[in-house]
Amino acid sequence: MDLICEERPSDSPFVETIWRSHSGGADPFVSMADGRSAMVIAKHQGRTSVTVRGPETKATLADGLAGVELFGIRFKPGTFLPNLPATLVMDRRDLDLPQAGSRSFWLSGSAWQIPSFENADTFVERLVHDGLLVHDSAVSAMLRGEPVDLSVRTAQRRFLRATGLTRNTLYQIERARYATVLLKQGASILDTVAQAGYFDQPHLTRSLKHFIGLTPAQISHPGRTESLSFLYKTASFEPATIQAFS
Repeated sequence: MDLICEERPSDSPFVETIWRSHSGGADPFVSMADGRSAMVIAKHQGRTSVTVRGPETKATLADGLAGVELFGIRFKPGTFLPNLPATLVMDRRDLDLPQAGSRSFWLSGSAWQIPSFENADTFVERLVHDGLLVHDSAVSAMLRGEPVDLSVRTAQRRFLRATGLTRNTLYQIERARYATVLLKQGASILDTVAQAGYFDQPHLTRSLKHFIGLTPAQISHPGRTESLSFLYKTASFEPATIQAFS
């Protein structure tokens, strides 16, 4: 069974989704590529950790951990911590922030209370107020397909700084995750090729093997034994978004 989580939307323009989950077993799973940065709070055996995660540019095999309570704040593209840029923590080079106490952690020289699933929005507001979390509006404009008053090189540099990715890499990751959603919902491989904007079936297969870790047939198979990481519900990669990225 694929990993599942409970999600809720956020009022913050910096946050895409807030999620929580409980790990029941220690079985390995496939961690899919993901174009978003996040902060993840984990409770395990009486200890709470706060981790900053960057994007993942390819699928990797990850080990599960039994009995872990997880909750995460998944940021919108263009939202980042200036002191912990995405390029520093991407591709599973996660950074565990040092503990300041049983219910607090250190960030940029100050002790912060560990947030909860319920008060995560207030926590984000405080980060923004203190300049520890920022958003580059040019990235949002580019993802909406809107013109920006920047040179091509400057736009590329700002996009990379804010997301850790090139615009094309983010597009490919989001398209692969959208194709995975379609296949899991029962769409045929050929319909998925058309709806997700791939050239043909081999193009889809290469993309999913790299970013998702499985072939389209494996994803669709009802008896599949490989577990996939979270596919978030609140931000599906719709055809209109494909046009904006293109």
